[in-house]
Amino acid sequence: MHSEVNPWSNNQTVDVDRLFAEFGIEPVSEVARRLPEVPSFMRRGIVVGHRDYNLVADAIRNRTPFHVLTGFMPSGLPHLGHLMVMKEVVWHVRQGGNGYVAVADREAHAVRGISWEKCREYGKEYLKALYALGFEGKTYYQSRNDRLKDLAFEASTKVNFSELAAIYGFGPETSLSHAVSVITQVADILFPQLDAGPAPTIVPVGLDQDPHIRLTRDVAYKLRQFTVEDRGDHISVRSKNAPEEALEAVHRTFPGSKKYAGHVDVTGLPQARVEDAVREIEIAHGGFGFYLPSSTYHIFMPGLQGGKMSSSVPESSFGFYESDKSIRKKVMAAKTGGRMTLEEQKRLGGEPDACSVYLLNLFHMLEDDVELADLRRRCESGELTCGQCKKETLERVQAFLSELRDKMDSVEHLAEEV
Repeated sequence: MHSEVNPWSNNQTVDVDRLFAEFGIEPVSEVARRLPEVPSFMRRGIVVGHRDYNLVADAIRNRTPFHVLTGFMPSGLPHLGHLMVMKEVVWHVRQGGNGYVAVADREAHAVRGISWEKCREYGKEYLKALYALGFEGKTYYQSRNDRLKDLAFEASTKVNFSELAAIYGFGPETSLSHAVSVITQVADILFPQLDAGPAPTIVPVGLDQDPHIRLTRDVAYKLRQFTVEDRGDHISVRSKNAPEEALEAVHRTFPGSKKYAGHVDVTGLPQARVEDAVREIEIAHGGFGFYLPSSTYHIFMPGLQGGKMSSSVPESSFGFYESDKSIRKKVMAAKTGGRMTLEEQKRLGGEPDACSVYLLNLFHMLEDDVELADLRRRCESGELTCGQCKKETLERVQAFLSELRDKMDSVEHLAEEV
């Protein structure tokens, strides 16, 4: 039972190594080398793991279609902790991905008891921030997307309660609406392929959201009519629940193939070519032809006070429209990796990896790797005091927020139209 990874918890303590080992998440460094340009969130060790990202890296490199999707639960105003996923989505859109963002209002209403009106109000703020950061693509509220709801219903035919209990720790006291919000999220992840056609789909998430990815990959697999397996000397196209005429179409598509009860064996062709043809046949016969969704996993930026960043601990983060006075107070009071005394700091240097101010720069405030390396050097050598570093960082935060707010105000009409 894996219920200790709870996607709805406010207090995440995720053991990265255990998750990698237990659930088969792979380190991202190898596959990142296949990208034409490696984004800072991969270079800097913020995005640490992936599932099937090679499909997306190849699509970026070959300029073939792919989708990128994320969702935000509108249970409060967006803050610093949401920025990384937003940036990851925008970056993938700029690499040629079809962008999709879901406002998970069904989830907020079911899990947090947020009113529909508040969901709409908070959702608008998330969308403003996304558009301000340069997002282009489709956005929707779960509760207003009928095709999504139909897909969720179809997906629910492939999931039973014992699976939800095993994945999420659901018990007899779990409300049905919570289960419905989970299956709606599965549909969110598959929706871009329903809307714009099957293609690799990247879902950037924090490690705590992996249960949703595992469940969706399972459902996507179960919704396929065929599996295509490499048997060494031939490719075997095996029916799971395909109509007989679809199996016949597979046989006709590959001259020289051999048709048996429930499968067709194809020789002399690469697996990828067979998979593409089978996918088209499946769609022509009422199937979905889904690719299993890919995912990347980022570590969480710690709160400004150390520990976890959480909306229930206001000092740990700041909102995008927070007052200058409040932001100044939070940054200047942030936990650093400095020494007990100034003399010690100058002699031993600071410890940037244990410093929330340095990590704020690493995650968001310093785009330039050279500047970041210089900040680290000045800290470790004792040349930079914590007070001076906080002042410099505060200026960056203020400049960043000032620009973001101006942009958010200018794209408000886009968020209103969703």
